[in-house]
Amino acid sequence: MTHGLLVLDKPPGITSRDALDRAAKWFPRKTKIGHAGTLDPLATGVLVLAVGHATRLVEYVQAMPKVYRTRIRLGATSDTDDADGRVTRNPAAAAVAESAVRAALARFVGEVDQVPPAFSAARVDGRRAYDLARGGADVTLASRRVRIDRVEVREYSWPELELDFHCGKGTYIRSIARDLGAALGVGGYVTVLRRLRIGPFAVEDAVPLDADPAAARSKLLPMAMAVSGLPVVRVTVDEARRLRHGQTVAATGSGEVAVMGEADDLIGVGRVVGGMLRPEKVFPAE
Repeated sequence: MTHGLLVLDKPPGITSRDALDRAAKWFPRKTKIGHAGTLDPLATGVLVLAVGHATRLVEYVQAMPKVYRTRIRLGATSDTDDADGRVTRNPAAAAVAESAVRAALARFVGEVDQVPPAFSAARVDGRRAYDLARGGADVTLASRRVRIDRVEVREYSWPELELDFHCGKGTYIRSIARDLGAALGVGGYVTVLRRLRIGPFAVEDAVPLDADPAAARSKLLPMAMAVSGLPVVRVTVDEARRLRHGQTVAATGSGEVAVMGEADDLIGVGRVVGGMLRPEKVFPAE
């Protein structure tokens, strides 16, 4: 059985699920496989695939900081907030000075409240918003708090604006384009979106979907990279055996930790409380 993480360079025009299904053919039948963090069909770039036991660690990859590069077209809006939707030009829109664009962008840095796009995977009464929106329903989504660490202006020539965003989990770049356009009074939507990085997983290390299966499998990364943001507790062979049997062992520190064995293998994830390490997720010995 194959276990680990694979960085895929998702091409445009397909869903993340479509990309996963095509990549699944690189691995033996019945191999468990999932992905960490959906990309819109228009978007490209880093899609982290979790293979085998690594599917139990997807939540940790999803929580990692992300970097996106996007192009926003000002002076128009889209019902999907990107170029895949129905675009409506704003005939009254006039060119906006770069200083005004930069001043408006500054409002989006930090902890901000953001309303997801109507065409998104956010849920409304248990249903996906995009299913309701495609059915013609008037979708109203609640705002949510997201974290945007940094915005970099790479290029601006009205009406085209290229930006890099460094942000946390759950941030919709399409929402930023929509809200930036509204703040400037001209409208805005995403025309290009590329995810450059999730935590330690960079697009430079990504595998294209047309890769040879053997070459793709050779790029499989260790499961421990999924929990690289956690403190590490190292255990002996005997302690690893005890943890795998649901027993606790003595440990220093506190809180959630990645548990590593003597061979630098990931034993699992645990929690240290009162000097004892309690296993929460453990993986069988290979």
